[in-house]
Amino acid sequence: MKRNKVIAIILLALMVLWALLQFLPNGKGKGKNDVEGQKPQKAEVVPPVFSKDSAMMYLKKQLSFGPRVPMTKGHASCYTWLVKECKRRGAVVTEQYSKVTDWEGNATPVQNIVASFSPDKKERVMLAAHWDSRWVADKDSDKTVQKRAIDGANDGASGVAVLLELARLFQNTTPNVGVDIVFFDNEDQGAPEWSDMPPALSNKTWCLGSQYWAKNLHIPGYRAQYGILLDMVGGKNARFNKEGTSMQAAGDVMNWVWAYAQKMGYGQLFLNEETDGITDDHVYMNQGGVRSIDIIDMRPSTLSMGMGNYEFGSFHHTQDDNISNIDPYVLEAVGRVVAMAVYNTGGR
Repeated sequence: MKRNKVIAIILLALMVLWALLQFLPNGKGKGKNDVEGQKPQKAEVVPPVFSKDSAMMYLKKQLSFGPRVPMTKGHASCYTWLVKECKRRGAVVTEQYSKVTDWEGNATPVQNIVASFSPDKKERVMLAAHWDSRWVADKDSDKTVQKRAIDGANDGASGVAVLLELARLFQNTTPNVGVDIVFFDNEDQGAPEWSDMPPALSNKTWCLGSQYWAKNLHIPGYRAQYGILLDMVGGKNARFNKEGTSMQAAGDVMNWVWAYAQKMGYGQLFLNEETDGITDDHVYMNQGGVRSIDIIDMRPSTLSMGMGNYEFGSFHHTQDDNISNIDPYVLEAVGRVVAMAVYNTGGR
């Protein structure tokens, strides 16, 4: 009789304990497992599959137009295609056109493209890349080709290719946040290596499209939770370090994105190594009110180039910036990491 009472007491205690667990933060009770003022932990979202083959097709399509230098046929043809492609993916497209002053003091056009996904959503993310290519190969060792325009396979086309493939994902699987993809024009038409222009002035001759965007937002008062710039994200043997301006402006975002990259097995590409800050479109994205980081290929150099002994690869601003120096794996890695960040925004 005593044994039966003991068993009954134990069973009753277990039932009470089970009931209490349903109301604790890690329990399974519906609507009663939240600590007051604290949201429950959200499960990590697995993004749709980013296709490196599709990204490569987008890259090759850009190169088929030839160099995308402002006021050339290739530039005009690529612009028309980009606008159509963004609309085909379901984006609401805003076209920004103006004329600004180039490094020689002449008027030069700026044609930015803003592709907005889920424009009704208040919480937004901004992704960007420049779509023009360099007007000269001023770093080429062969002086006979230095004044020819380059393909810009890595410097320009790679970032655009990744963003277009992400646009395909956004069309098929809508993220929880709105996304604005911005293609900046006239980023790479700055003063050439042979110019005697002082660095302080020379720096201002770059990133003309993003400079214009920062002063003329496509939506007055536009804000995004964060911004990610992609520049030179497809080169063979790429290295993505924590660029200094990004760390200063949005170090929490950069650390969060890099943590995803390392968790996903891309630690050999996304290194926990800080570099000096550089002048790139993200500088003006930050000035425009969007806390932004730059995913950019920066490699150790024996020559000081004003970037703490880092440079952008031996083919940077040369005729070798072509399809032969593109690695589809690098495009895929960057695309997968950015997709992971976008699809998990709001739950961090």
